[in-house]
Amino acid sequence: MTTPDLFLSLQLIILSCILHSIVAQNPVTAYYAPTVNVNCPETSSPLVRTFTPQSQVLNTSETEYITSRESYVISNAWSNWLGNASDIVNNLETLQGKFPRIGIAIGGEGYRTAQYGAGVLSGLDWRNDTAREQGTGGLLQVASYLSASSGGSWLLGSLLMNDWPSLQELVYGNGGDLSSWMLDLDLIVPSAPSVSDNNNQAYWGSILANVESKANNGIPTSVTDLWGRMVSYHFLNETTRDNFYNNDTSHGAGQLWSQMSLLPNFQNYTMPFPIVAADSRQAGSGITTAVPLNSTVYEITPFEFGSWDPGLAAMLPLEFAGTYLTNGLPANKSACVAGFDQASFIMGTSSSFFNVVLNVTDGSFGFDSDNEEEQGMDFLFDQLSSHTPSFDVKDTANWPNPFKGVNPVTFQDSSSDWLELLDGGSNLEKTPLSSLLVKARGLDVVVVIDGSADDSNYWPNGTSLLTTLKRISSVLSSSHQPMPPIPGTAAQFVSTGVNMRPTFFGCNLTEGQPAYPIIIYLPNAPPLDGSAPATNTGDTQFSYTSMFTAVFINQAFWNTLGGFKPNTTSADPDWGKCLQCAAIDRAVTARSDFCSQCFAQYCYDPSNPPSSSELPGRQFLFVDPDLGGLDKVEAWLSSNKGALAGCIVAVVVVIAGIVGFIFWWRKRRARKARYFRVHELRDDDEPWKYSDQAMEMSRRISIS
Repeated sequence: MTTPDLFLSLQLIILSCILHSIVAQNPVTAYYAPTVNVNCPETSSPLVRTFTPQSQVLNTSETEYITSRESYVISNAWSNWLGNASDIVNNLETLQGKFPRIGIAIGGEGYRTAQYGAGVLSGLDWRNDTAREQGTGGLLQVASYLSASSGGSWLLGSLLMNDWPSLQELVYGNGGDLSSWMLDLDLIVPSAPSVSDNNNQAYWGSILANVESKANNGIPTSVTDLWGRMVSYHFLNETTRDNFYNNDTSHGAGQLWSQMSLLPNFQNYTMPFPIVAADSRQAGSGITTAVPLNSTVYEITPFEFGSWDPGLAAMLPLEFAGTYLTNGLPANKSACVAGFDQASFIMGTSSSFFNVVLNVTDGSFGFDSDNEEEQGMDFLFDQLSSHTPSFDVKDTANWPNPFKGVNPVTFQDSSSDWLELLDGGSNLEKTPLSSLLVKARGLDVVVVIDGSADDSNYWPNGTSLLTTLKRISSVLSSSHQPMPPIPGTAAQFVSTGVNMRPTFFGCNLTEGQPAYPIIIYLPNAPPLDGSAPATNTGDTQFSYTSMFTAVFINQAFWNTLGGFKPNTTSADPDWGKCLQCAAIDRAVTARSDFCSQCFAQYCYDPSNPPSSSELPGRQFLFVDPDLGGLDKVEAWLSSNKGALAGCIVAVVVVIAGIVGFIFWWRKRRARKARYFRVHELRDDDEPWKYSDQAMEMSRRISIS
């Protein structure tokens, strides 16, 4: 072992002792730990409800929410959004009670998708004045459902747990109870790129304390618990810049997904019904790549946890998630668990990509080492492994299996004690479209906000939609609506240009075929005007400066408002109304002339596909909008005032010393020079040099 390695090892040992002390003294640990040995409901019926694709039925609470939202909120929202709609429909009044049911799906990875989704939703939000004026603002208000996965679940959880603020307030704060997203504070090493930084230690200590409290209650934990707690600091409420590194609050611990129904804007049906999606791998399989298409996909709503996939087709009341059940029944009347459905854990579950990046043998993640994200995660994983049971699976989200014994022939984990859940894009369906195609939900329109990074420049290329198409045709044909016609390959998505502009799929239903919804596809794409793109960042970029976030969201917002005009770099002034045409189309009997023109421009026609050549002047290579990282410098200056002052004093002292030495040296040199001149003069006056001349002169004087 080299000297630097030995020094680092000693540092980590000392830090481990410090963090263990923090864990032991942390007063907020109880907020994250589920409560065990809870009394189960007094009923002989199973807690799990099962169904078949033919007998699908929504949870009664979901049905009540959707019915109430569409009756009390959405009908008025349509009127606000469309106005008199004279150029879209002949008589809007005739559509009352017949408006299309709309869902929005947000998917992709990490911070990139959270920010892209925020920019797009802001462009669809009636509360945004600019979006409302452009005609796009209002679609969010008429949506019945909002599904999300991976980084999209971070955005969704942030919106929900902060009681549905505007996107502007959510991201940038409101000067009051909303502080802002703090994406400039690195997700892993928020204070400084140093494992031994005191603030990083405090941050990690609180997170470890939460996770250990869960493990101490006998609930299996993993790196996903750490991940979810990190996410909560940056997206949930209770955390500000002033309290980020202390325990004045629980930083989102204790906020439960099943208690979302208590929020005012949920109770008045203001928000679309939320769904979070997560993939899974068969327990014990150890898959470290993309999972097969037939792997069970789960969804989490405020009311239930389960899957509509025909192989399982079962749901559990979310408030009892974390409970081990067999054939839907607990081991005894007091064997239930409560409080497992932490919002941070659900957001972490949907973004748990560690089966791909984590080497469980040596605890390495492959993250950036230059800023010590890798070292930070290595250390946290080591602490997790040393303080939790060794048999816990470390690279997935561990959920006690409530579906043990259910559908043993078709359900992959029917005999397992726990489920291994993964990032919602682990099967490559990165936007959770399947949840919105469940037949019982009956959607007419689905808006797909695709923040995927599929190609070498981190732009989407249709892989997510293609995966949904494959899953529908091979696994979900009996339980889900069919997909409309789309390009057949990723290469065709690119060559037709539909991966770089808004596109409507399924505009024209085929006679005699099962009805499919219209898909409004909004992919992450370069700016229309050819300016440098900033939204195509990598999956593992874990910090963004404030300026970077502002530029990123601004680009996504203006793309959402812009549509496209073929063969130009200009925005389409009619795009807002064209979006309204697509949203209302399934309810009208005949399209207006204006909407027909819109559909000619924006609809994908497989018999006459468009071309990417219609989108000139785009830049595809990422350009960092904040190379200087000014707010990073400001943050460093703010957090290192004392050290900086000491350094300045030291520098002043050194400079003063140098200046003093120069003056002394110059003065000494001047004195020495004067000495030599005097010495020379004295040499000239020495009498013995001129004694003969003096005697001769004296003699001559006396003779004369």
